[in-house]
Amino acid sequence: MPVVVRAEGENNLELMKWGLIPSWAKDPSIGNKMINARAETVLEKPSYRKPLQSKRCLVPVSGFYEWHDTGHGKVPYHINLKGEKIFALAGLYDEWFDPDGQKIDSYTILTTSANSFMERLHHRMPVILGREAEDTWLDPKTPLSGLMDLMSPFKPEKMVAAPASLRVNNVRNDDPGLLVADR
Repeated sequence: MPVVVRAEGENNLELMKWGLIPSWAKDPSIGNKMINARAETVLEKPSYRKPLQSKRCLVPVSGFYEWHDTGHGKVPYHINLKGEKIFALAGLYDEWFDPDGQKIDSYTILTTSANSFMERLHHRMPVILGREAEDTWLDPKTPLSGLMDLMSPFKPEKMVAAPASLRVNNVRNDDPGLLVADR
């Protein structure tokens, strides 16, 4: 997936694997369990503490899916922002080298507690960064307190959701029809 990182003062689009593999990991499969990082505990976890200080990224998305438990089964919803075709999620990345010296760049998406819009669907949500916050997130000079302030629930009035296809549950499905409810 493409993510935006800052290198030598410039923003660059880099391809990375979703699922953070810490630089010190013995096995890259740990990344399968590290697709999301809780903002509330990011400073407590060795896997995220150092990347928070120096390896922050923007994950550009057109929306994201969340499953809502109706009591009769789970229903997927596609969530996006009003008037925004693309927006950024806060991410952290790291570099891992296999025994042969091959590098794998990987990232995780930060999550936070749900805002009033999202809580009807799920108790968590990704950390969404408004355009005005993107440079602050990437800036290596941003103090830790400023970063923690950015990891809060996004403005609920700017969010919209619509039922999506049940086919979103399969990673092999990747087409515009996923945005149309099929029930």
